Amino acid sequence: MENKLRNRFLTGAGILALLLVYSSVFIVNQTETAIVLQFKKPTQMVTKPGLNLKAPWEDVTYFDKRILDYDASSKTIIAGDLKRLEVDAYVKYQIGDPLKFLQTVRTKSNLEGNLDPILESSMRKVISEVPLNTLLTTKRDEIMDDIKTAMGLKTKGYGIEVVDVRIVRADFPEKNRNDIYLRMKSEREREAKTLRAKGAEEATKIQATADRERTRIISEAQAKAQEIKGEGDSEAGKIYADAFGHDPEFFKFYRSMEAYKDTMKKENTSLVLSPNSEFLKYLK
Repeated sequence: MENKLRNRFLTGAGILALLLVYSSVFIVNQTETAIVLQFKKPTQMVTKPGLNLKAPWEDVTYFDKRILDYDASSKTIIAGDLKRLEVDAYVKYQIGDPLKFLQTVRTKSNLEGNLDPILESSMRKVISEVPLNTLLTTKRDEIMDDIKTAMGLKTKGYGIEVVDVRIVRADFPEKNRNDIYLRMKSEREREAKTLRAKGAEEATKIQATADRERTRIISEAQAKAQEIKGEGDSEAGKIYADAFGHDPEFFKFYRSMEAYKDTMKKENTSLVLSPNSEFLKYLK
């Protein structure tokens, strides 16, 4: 009887010891930071991975060291040019001070409940200062950096660091999207007509200038050609005069041969002339 009682006592003591050991040991992974709580008050913070000890009545809360995502719901924002937009964005953050995080928001869900209005107010502040088309240019990155900075100032007391803010989509509200697209199309068509009209006017000016320049160049070229031709004719006249004065009879003969050649170019050319014609003098 005594042996049975002793065995039961030893078994109970062993189980109690195992329970005490189990409740006194906790493991911290590489991606976690742990805070040990005694009656909801922090007693130690463990950042290194491995096996750790605590009092059996103490609790352990774990916090993720990795960069976490918060995908916010769609927000209605009015841009600087008073255009209403539906903006989808997400936030990347990291718990940098687990103790402060525990003391302020305690859990991830509580934090994200606070992040949502902070993100919305930060986007309103930054986007309301720029027109819509800025969101479609390379300045979009600057806008997201400004939103991240604004959020970082407002979340500093939560023990987190805002790593990045990204605008996934910025579009017009669905209920009036078609009307806005039609109005934008009309505005672009009007701008296109204005640009085409200005282009046609500029083309007319360029064409007129080119025509005037062409007329001037041709006129100057023709005048120069006439001048050169006159000089050539004058020089030719001098040469003919010199040749005529040197041997008048041969000159008359040469000119007559040239006249025959020009007059009788074709084999079947017929001339009706008097035999005593001066023109036939050198054919006799």
